[in-house]
Amino acid sequence: MSTDDPLLQPFQLKHLRLKNRIISTSHEPAYSEDGLPKERYRLYHEEKAKGGIAMTMFGGSTLVAPDSPPVFGNLYAGNDKIIPYFQEMADGVHKHGAALMCQITHLGRRSVSNAGDWLPIVAPSCVREEVHRGFPKIMEESDIRRIVKAYGAAAKRCQLGGLDGVEIEAYGHLLDAFWMKRTNFRTDRYGGSLENRVRFSLEVLEEIRKQVGNDYIVGIRMVFDEGLDENIAGGLRLEEGLKIGEMLVETGALDFINIIKGHIDTEEGESLVLPSMGIPAAPYLEFAGAIKREFNLPVFHATRINEVASARYALRENLLDLVGMTRAHMADPYIVKKIESGKEDLIRPCVGMGYCLDRLYENNDALCAHNPATGREKTMPHFVPQTSGSLRKVVVIGAGPSGLEAARVCAERGHSVVLFEANDRPGGQLLLAAKIKRRREIIGIVDWLFTEVQRLGVEMRFNCYTEASEILAKMPDVVIVATGGLPNTEFLREGSDLVVPSWDILAGSVKPKKNILLFDDNGQHPGISCAEFLAKRDSHLGTNLEYVTPERTIAPDVGGTNYPAYLTALYENEVKITLNHRLTEVRRNTSGLVATLYNEYTHSNIERTVEQIVVEHGTLPLDELYFELREQSSNGGEIDLEALISGKAQNLVNNPEGNFQLFRVGDAVASRNVHSAIYDSLRLCKDL
Repeated sequence: MSTDDPLLQPFQLKHLRLKNRIISTSHEPAYSEDGLPKERYRLYHEEKAKGGIAMTMFGGSTLVAPDSPPVFGNLYAGNDKIIPYFQEMADGVHKHGAALMCQITHLGRRSVSNAGDWLPIVAPSCVREEVHRGFPKIMEESDIRRIVKAYGAAAKRCQLGGLDGVEIEAYGHLLDAFWMKRTNFRTDRYGGSLENRVRFSLEVLEEIRKQVGNDYIVGIRMVFDEGLDENIAGGLRLEEGLKIGEMLVETGALDFINIIKGHIDTEEGESLVLPSMGIPAAPYLEFAGAIKREFNLPVFHATRINEVASARYALRENLLDLVGMTRAHMADPYIVKKIESGKEDLIRPCVGMGYCLDRLYENNDALCAHNPATGREKTMPHFVPQTSGSLRKVVVIGAGPSGLEAARVCAERGHSVVLFEANDRPGGQLLLAAKIKRRREIIGIVDWLFTEVQRLGVEMRFNCYTEASEILAKMPDVVIVATGGLPNTEFLREGSDLVVPSWDILAGSVKPKKNILLFDDNGQHPGISCAEFLAKRDSHLGTNLEYVTPERTIAPDVGGTNYPAYLTALYENEVKITLNHRLTEVRRNTSGLVATLYNEYTHSNIERTVEQIVVEHGTLPLDELYFELREQSSNGGEIDLEALISGKAQNLVNNPEGNFQLFRVGDAVASRNVHSAIYDSLRLCKDL
């Protein structure tokens, strides 16, 4: 353990002594039940406490009043029901030596009126937020008085729940909506001058202190600069942001500031406040450091500080007091323990895919793209225990993400593992995904898994097209088929032999031509990634690309923090976008390839004549080997789904004469995403 590592130095936050400088900032993973942080929520934060973190903050956008309806699984601290759950969380986190705080807020216009209690959303003025698209009621002074008291009452509930402090949020929500001239057109004492626009925030702070007293820790997560285009009038600029900060700090009510830059009322803006891969690490760190020099208060910041080097730099250069590694802890909740034990190189990296956030904006729970144990702590282990039963010989075929995870987990269990791969290196489809320069960080998933299987002594054989006889000669106890899939072009009525799968373009096995139609009927990253690849390749050659999809929007399964970058690439390179049309057939004539596109709404066809047609329609399982082995296995390849779901071992025996169990995982079963592939292998193999 390095005693001079700035990350491991203690820090005094008011009366609270934190054991190191690494925190997880408030966020909402949508693990709540009925607006309450029950068992799943608690276990998620307890795991980070076990991992050595100094403080985990939770309840991103915890609601204080009923006219702030929930939009992504928000907690509700508007009544006393939440207090016992706060107490359970506090006990669970504190016993591992970590501190715990909750964020409280009123969403204001950043919500919808057709959720929760179906009350109208409220705001200083009737200015619609683009992301949630609701038209708010203009707040009356009675609303202001009521919500001020609600903030104080929610903070008191945090205190009664045994939490170490509370954070109020002011970026994109109600507090800062009063600050901005572009969202506050009021002519009463809450509008006009800066003093008037900050009045509501000052009243909230005063009420919170009235309810919790002066000894409780209270901080704010606030925007200092919205980073808006200069053509947009009324946005918050740094000069005014600093003045607001000074006014808030001068009250003496604040104990820390958590710094934000940017705006979240548009999806493009949101993608920069919560940046994914393609954005440099810690993009606003120097900005946060400049803010820190202006205030004599502890400063936190968390934007895309996803690896230890950036976190350590932030502290060494005195840019921050506490460094937020929030998404990094979704990838690996044991970051601190690994630093302390000198095993920093074993940290599972956050690769910035944004899968966690994108799921939230699709009304799902937050999950890490390549750590399926996160959010599933009750059933899935972050550390796979060794088996207490007999050791077995396991053969895994395929070194994509599902095969690598299967090999890793089986080796962690103590089994002898042999891994076969037809390619000359591991990675499977992730090698193609990383072909997009902006998304090359995704290869970190492969690098970590491959490093782990090497560390665990897995025997690996590359450039090996394994046959059933070779596998049987190994006399395995378990065979796991992770052979993935091959591009599906069989959906066309005619001309499947004339189209090019997106794989072949990304892999470089087929050279793109000049006049291209790309048909995406997958709706996830593969199709739109290929479109970006084609749009950006040698743009001086003048590629003419048309992106066609049967959906009403492009790539509907690509979430809000990722698709803005794709749209930017398409618009900057003048890609033609055609929605609501399905490619049905392709034929060749003297002018090139003729694509027939069907519009379901008009029941009509149109045609395009191009040089090349690229298609993305998922994959079909590469499962010949699985079916060759199935009849000789003891379970006939069958998985006991009830056992799989409940986290129990696979004990089905359909063929008593079979000498091995046979399973298949990932795209060898069906076309899905990387999280599904890795989760398949973890929950199947953790009990072998």
